[in-house]
Amino acid sequence: MFQDFSLWPASASSNSGSIDALYLFLIGISVFFSLLIVTALLFFSVRYRRRPGHRAQQIEGSLPLELLWTGVPLVLCLFIFAWGTRLFYRTQTMPEEGMRFHVTGKQWMWKIRHPSGQSEINTLHLPVGQKILLTMISEDVIHSFFVPAFRVKKDVLPGMYSSLWFTPTQVGTYHLFCAEYCGTKHSEMGGQVIVMDPAEYQAWLDGRPSERNPLANGALLFQNLRCDTCHTPGPSARGPELAGRFGRDVTLSDGQTVRFDERYVRESVLEPAKRLSAGFQPLMPSYQGQIGESDILDLSAYLKSLRSSRSPQ
Repeated sequence: MFQDFSLWPASASSNSGSIDALYLFLIGISVFFSLLIVTALLFFSVRYRRRPGHRAQQIEGSLPLELLWTGVPLVLCLFIFAWGTRLFYRTQTMPEEGMRFHVTGKQWMWKIRHPSGQSEINTLHLPVGQKILLTMISEDVIHSFFVPAFRVKKDVLPGMYSSLWFTPTQVGTYHLFCAEYCGTKHSEMGGQVIVMDPAEYQAWLDGRPSERNPLANGALLFQNLRCDTCHTPGPSARGPELAGRFGRDVTLSDGQTVRFDERYVRESVLEPAKRLSAGFQPLMPSYQGQIGESDILDLSAYLKSLRSSRSPQ
């Protein structure tokens, strides 16, 4: 009857063990102090119950006792805070290298594109032991990408990129959920993550046709949108040269500094006057409604590929 019963999902990622350890510690602390309080309550209820000839005496105060019940919770809270902060920083800091997937949330499905261009709906095939980096965005409302076995959950927002990473450590099939109420069919917005041996994953990948190569599509968009007419090398260029800029800091016209990444590319394409590069006029038109979220990600991939082909200005 209880052979498949488990208090929590399978542990199938590199961070799940550390997260479980913190939760177990919190549960242990809660159980310990709950039992301590109940035991003390029962003891004092019996020991100092009303009896003929016995009267309780008022305790005016005890400095050691005050320090004890103030200091112990303080130390425990600081310890939990330090542990949780270290774990949060490690899990939320995106690695520089890994397999980069694009995830688009839409009522009511997940569309996922592999680095080589293959796409899936509500299913994600992954190789075991590889760092997986997800760049996610929503086309309509707020969704939340949640894989319990990997102990990862991240809100997927409209108009803003979210990033998530993990390393699957166990071959198997795991549940994928939307953990944010997103409409009438929210409960149906699920899927599965299939973790495979690297050789099997490559064979699966080779057996699926690539819809489009992100770099090739990004290069084509760069030409079709006539980006190359303004973003050229030389002092007469009407826009900053883009080669070599991805991943670096950009100085804006108001003196602020931002990172040239997917978020900045998206904002520059849809709202070019919002964060204008220093030294240039607001001449770039908005492409709002002319290209989709996947196209913007392809354009970002192309700009990133120019990193080693030219030196930045």
